[in-house]
Amino acid sequence: MATPATPARTSRLRAWLLEGLTDRPKHQGHTEHEGRPWWRVMCLTGLDYFSTLGYQPGIAALAAGLLSPVATIVLVLLTLFGALPVYRRVAEESPHGEGSIAMLERLLSFWKGKLFVLTLLGFAATDFLITITLSAADATAHLVENPHLTGTLHGHEVLITLIMIALLGAVFLKGFSEAIGVAVALVASYLALNVVVIAVGIWKVVSEPHVIGDWSEALTAEHGNPFMMIAIALIVFPKLALGMSGFETGVAVMPHVQGEADDAPDKPAGRIRGTKKLLTTAAVIMSVFLITSSFITTLLIPADEFKTGGEANGRALAYLAHEHIGSAFGTVYDISTILILWFAGSSAMAGLLNLMPRYLPRYGMAPHWARALRPMVIVFTLIAFLVTWIFNADVDAQGGAYATGVLVLITSAAVAVTIAARKAGERGWTIAFGLISAVLVYTTAVNVVERPDGVKIGACFIAGIMALSLLSRLARVFELRVTHVELDDMAQRFIRDTSNRTIRFIANEPGNRDSEEYRQKKLQIRADNDIPAADDVMFVEVTVLDASEFESGMRVRGEVLHGRYRVLTLESSSIPNALAALLLHVRDETGQRPHIYFEWTEGNPMANFLRFFLFGQGEVAPVTREVIREAEPDRSRRPHVHAG
Repeated sequence: MATPATPARTSRLRAWLLEGLTDRPKHQGHTEHEGRPWWRVMCLTGLDYFSTLGYQPGIAALAAGLLSPVATIVLVLLTLFGALPVYRRVAEESPHGEGSIAMLERLLSFWKGKLFVLTLLGFAATDFLITITLSAADATAHLVENPHLTGTLHGHEVLITLIMIALLGAVFLKGFSEAIGVAVALVASYLALNVVVIAVGIWKVVSEPHVIGDWSEALTAEHGNPFMMIAIALIVFPKLALGMSGFETGVAVMPHVQGEADDAPDKPAGRIRGTKKLLTTAAVIMSVFLITSSFITTLLIPADEFKTGGEANGRALAYLAHEHIGSAFGTVYDISTILILWFAGSSAMAGLLNLMPRYLPRYGMAPHWARALRPMVIVFTLIAFLVTWIFNADVDAQGGAYATGVLVLITSAAVAVTIAARKAGERGWTIAFGLISAVLVYTTAVNVVERPDGVKIGACFIAGIMALSLLSRLARVFELRVTHVELDDMAQRFIRDTSNRTIRFIANEPGNRDSEEYRQKKLQIRADNDIPAADDVMFVEVTVLDASEFESGMRVRGEVLHGRYRVLTLESSSIPNALAALLLHVRDETGQRPHIYFEWTEGNPMANFLRFFLFGQGEVAPVTREVIREAEPDRSRRPHVHAG
C-alpha cells in the first residue's frame, strides 16, 4: 500500500529541496533580502570575526611568545589602516555582496577570466569551509577541555564536531530568517563575558605590579632593544593573520543590510553607508579585545600551557576564566564560547551560499539546482564532514589552510581596490592601497613558506572546483543558454513580413559581406535543398563575443545589404545557441515552425566539438538541432534544421 505514495513523497521532497529556485540567473537581477539594521548584521558577520577570540590569544602566544602583545598591536594596525580601508572600498564597488572577486572578474575576459575567478573561489571556499570546520572543532575543544566533561568526552572529538556541523546544516535547511536574532544574542553575551574576563585579568595584572616588571625584564633579556622587538614582531605577525578573518564575510552579507528608501538598485548608498559602519565598528571592537586579551594572557598564563596538550592551548581566555573567576563562571564562559564558535559557521555558510551561486551557474559550471539554497547546504555540509574527518577535528592542523584562505582573499581585495583607485584617477588612494597590497603580499608569502599545507589544501579545493565545474559545463553544453531575445524594429519587420508564409533562414558565416558572397551562398543553399525560387530567404549571421560566457541575453539587429539581401545579425557566446534561440523565438512569435539551412562543416567531429565547447563554434548544424531538441521535447513543435 505504501508504493503508490512514494512518487508523491518524492515530489514533495524535491519541491522542498528546490524551494526558491528560479530559472532566472542571479546575475540578471540581484537577490534582495529583508534589510536589517547594520549593527544586527554586524553580529552575523561577528560570529566569525569575534569568535576568533576563542583561539587567537593562544595562537599569538605560541607564535610570538613574550612579544605577543607587540605582534598583536602590529596586527591591529594592519587591520585598522589596511584591511578596513580596503573593504570599505570593496563595499562601495560591489554593494550586492559579490566581494572583491567581482571587481577582479571585470579585469579579465574569456577563459582566463573564468579560470582566475575559479581560483579565487577555491580560496574563498577554503576560507569559508575551514571557518565552519575549524570553529566547530574549536567549540569541541572547549567542550572536551571543560574540567567537568573532559573525562567523559575525551576521545570523541571527531564525532562531536560532526554533530555540531550537522546541527548547523539543519539550521540552514529549516531556514535562516531568525539567524540574525540568534547572532545578536550570542555576540552580545559572548562579548559581555569577555569584558568580565579581561577586566579581571587587567585587575590581576595591576594589583600585582611585579607581573609587568617580570614580563618587561624577560622581554628585554630575550630580545634586547625596542627596535629589535618591533622587527621580530613584524616577522612573526603573519602567523597571527587569523585575527583579520571576517572582512570578506562582512561584505558577503551586505545584501542583508538595511538601506534607505531612495537607494538606487545599482548603487544603494544607504546600504553602503550601513556596511561601512558595520566594518568599522567590528574592527574597532575586535582591535580593543585583541590587544587587551593578548596582554593579559601573555602575562598571566605560563608559556607551557599554550603548547599542544596544555590547558590554555586554543582556549586562553577560557583558561583565565576558570583560573581567576571560578569554575561556575568558567563553565558559563565555555558554554558561550562553544555556542558562538559553533554558530560562527553560519556566517561562513551564508557567505558560501551568497558567493558560489553568483558565479558557477552563470558560467555553466554548476547544475541548475545550485541556485537553490537547500541542495547547496547539503553539499557544503557533506564537504565539511569530509574536511573534519581528514583533519581529525584538529584545530591546529586546519590553521594553515584557514590563514591562507583569509590572506589570499584580503590580498586580492587590496589589489582590486588599488586597480579601482588607479582607474578612477585617485593618485593618493592608489599609492596607499598599493602599499597595503605590498604588505599583504609579503604576509601571504611568509605564511605560504612557513605553512605550505595551507596552499596544498587550497589547491585541492581549487582543483575540485575546476574539475567539477568543467564536468558540469560539459554536461550542460547543449542547454539553451540564451536568457532572452530582443529584436530591433527592422528585425521585427522582417519577421512580420514573412509570418504569413514559410519562414526560411540561411546560416551564413560572415566574410567580406559583399554582394557576391550573399549571391553565391543563396544559390548554393537553394540548389542543395531544392528551395523554390519564389520563396523568400533571410540570412542569419552570428558573431561570437566571449565564448566562455554561458548565459546571456541576445539582441537581434536587422539590416538590408546591397539593396536586396535581408540579414539578421546576432551577437552571442555560442553560434548554435544563438541560432536555436532565434528559431524558437520566431516560432513563438509567429506560430510557424521556421526552417534554417546550413552547409556541413569540414573537419574532425571531435575537433569541431572541442571548438564548440571552448570557442562557441564548430559543428554548427547538428549542435543547433540538438539544442533545439533539448529545449523543445515536443518534436512536432521544433523548428526545421537542414544541412547539405
